Amino acid sequence: MTIYNEIYKNSKVRKPYNKIFDWAKSLPENVIVRKKNEAESLFKKIGITFSVYNNFDSTERLIPFDMFPRIISSSEWKKIEKGVVQRAVAINAFLNDIYHSAEIIKAKIIPDYLIYKNPAYELKMVGFKVPKRIYSPIIGSDIVRINEKTFKVLEDNCRTPSGVSYMIENREIMMRMFPELFEKLKIETVENYPIYLLETLKTLTPLKCSNEPKIVILTPGAFNSAYYEHSFLADLMGVELVQGSDLFVENCITYMKTTRGPEKVDIIYRRIDDRFIDPISFDNSSLIGVPGLFDSYKSGHVNICSAPGSGVADDKAIYTFMPEIIKFYLGEDPILENVKTWKCYKDEEKKYVLANLEKLVVKEVHGSGGYGLMIGTKSSKKQIEEFRKKIINFPENYIAQPVLSLSSVPIFSEKNLSPRHVDLRPFCLVGAGKTKLVSGGLTRVALKKDSLVVNSSQGGGVKDTWVINE
Repeated sequence: MTIYNEIYKNSKVRKPYNKIFDWAKSLPENVIVRKKNEAESLFKKIGITFSVYNNFDSTERLIPFDMFPRIISSSEWKKIEKGVVQRAVAINAFLNDIYHSAEIIKAKIIPDYLIYKNPAYELKMVGFKVPKRIYSPIIGSDIVRINEKTFKVLEDNCRTPSGVSYMIENREIMMRMFPELFEKLKIETVENYPIYLLETLKTLTPLKCSNEPKIVILTPGAFNSAYYEHSFLADLMGVELVQGSDLFVENCITYMKTTRGPEKVDIIYRRIDDRFIDPISFDNSSLIGVPGLFDSYKSGHVNICSAPGSGVADDKAIYTFMPEIIKFYLGEDPILENVKTWKCYKDEEKKYVLANLEKLVVKEVHGSGGYGLMIGTKSSKKQIEEFRKKIINFPENYIAQPVLSLSSVPIFSEKNLSPRHVDLRPFCLVGAGKTKLVSGGLTRVALKKDSLVVNSSQGGGVKDTWVINE
């Protein structure tokens, strides 16, 4: 498998990387070690951690950080930006359609059972007019680079995509450690993201909001894997970070408890799953939701971002139809292509997958975080046979993709620069009348040699992502 190394073109260092490559090569080994320790100390001091589910040894870990930046030229970024915006607009149009007239189903473009039997599809949302028709205001699309000219989308995350705090803190740490680089190079800023997010949410006022909207971030609490990010964003946005117990509903109006008395809440950026939002309307065992919140939402007194039921759009089975979705709602061809995907519910495609399991990546359609995944080239015969049985018994639960030759970017290894696989997650903000991105994103890196898994929960790390003006 040929791996595209982003550093080189025809054995020569590509122009975007010229100065950084020379800088990295010039660093003495003792300086690299010292700076690595400095970065780790800064992460500890700031408190940048994540939790690992099913990890009984420790509840929190520092996310591994590599100092060699991932660089994208401004011309490359323009294509990424246009492609991500296109997908974000199409996704919101799709969500609005499936909860109203369902024209895409009537046109037989997507099988109805993939939507109506989808665990994320929410019957209670049918016919409800979501404020400004924006179901998913924050979308994180995972992008891989195949070669010099080709970027492809691996998946779309429409519910509560995480990682933006790492994007911002990676930049902060690099600026602290290597200020001279930022003086020499024209690097686009990412620090405005919290401001852009606040502006985006403010455009999504509910029907019964006449004043400046009161915005809060709803977190499950300190034991959630992304709690650091929740508190980080609340601080930078200047909004309250609340848990379910901090809110209550009275006469269909949502209030926040304060020392000054109840304060009306208009917009909730929620970082909890659908089923936990409201124990009355959803899962009655939820201890982290707000009783009556869904009624408050449907009465037009509060907006929940993202909307309940948005998860249909980031289901991996729906992802396979993104080219058709873009064409149906926008009348355009995709700017960023999907990765080739086989749908196991189709007999012919399932047959191919079962015959080639050792060559493919198999994914559970509802899985996330690197779980429910099998990489055929890295799996034992026993693991492959286990997945074979799963696909045969529940074909609708699985898709398959080729083992991609993901691009690589160097990391500072023990004594030299060593290539490692990377992906990219830009964060697209969809407001009323305006869709925008900061010029950058989260680059995740597989720190283990030859590994294709970049998730932090599976041993991956992060890099700062630089969009450089040419």
